[in-house]
Amino acid sequence: MPNQIAKFKKYVALLDEVYKNASTSQILDGDTTLVQAGTNANEIVIPKISMDGLGDYSRNGGYASGNVTMTNETVAFNYDRGRKFSVDAMDNEETAGLAFGKLSSEFLRTKAVPEVDAFRYATYAGTTGISKVSAGATLSTGEAVIDALIVAQNQMDEDEVPAESRVLFITPTLLRLAQNVDTTKSRDVLAEFSAIVKVPQTRFYTAIDLADGKTDDELAGGYAKATAGKDINFMIIEKSAVLQYPKHKVNKAISPEDNQNDDSWLFFFREYGLADVEENKVSGIYLHHKA
Repeated sequence: MPNQIAKFKKYVALLDEVYKNASTSQILDGDTTLVQAGTNANEIVIPKISMDGLGDYSRNGGYASGNVTMTNETVAFNYDRGRKFSVDAMDNEETAGLAFGKLSSEFLRTKAVPEVDAFRYATYAGTTGISKVSAGATLSTGEAVIDALIVAQNQMDEDEVPAESRVLFITPTLLRLAQNVDTTKSRDVLAEFSAIVKVPQTRFYTAIDLADGKTDDELAGGYAKATAGKDINFMIIEKSAVLQYPKHKVNKAISPEDNQNDDSWLFFFREYGLADVEENKVSGIYLHHKA
């Protein structure tokens, strides 16, 4: 038994590798060294700092005194989803390991990762106070895409959003339209981003519905574009504007010997994490969506 469970645990590293290869939003993952666990299991504590501005210097009195305040903000995880699968018992631990490897990688690639991406983008797009296009629009030409990006960049420049860490998330179709505008203007606009990430439209909505996987009409689980949701054309996100901390857990594996119902392995998947926006950095997100 210990050898079988040890073999199972070796695949946890593979799960993280699959996630990093398949996810479009993982570029925004926060530095976990800057956070610590909260009092409750579903919380993390994030340090925040505020300080006074400059004051007049007096040749007699010297410097004006200022205050620096370091506070800790407690944030609760807002994404907690899971699934249980069973795999028929294999002849030996190597075969069981391969079965799990195939199941887990395919599940993450086609089900879990797309949903996590969609949840994050919808969460950021639905945050009150972010910058966005005044009215939805369909961008049908490369010139229109470039012009919309210029408007977005101008808005973020005026809001003093750091330029060196802005990431452009855009549908593959629109990115190719922009790239096909072979002018100095288009190349300069695209070169301003620290990174450009292509996001399939199937993950790129302003709002989604999550199926619970339990009720009759939601047994298949997963997500879908919400009735009020709109297709996102592109989003520009400055990395420090978001609170994105993933926790990917394979909770447990039950071997056939301990399975009281049938002769199969039971594997439990869980996706647990946080996707939120810093309350004082909402201007670090710009949304452009269709009508």
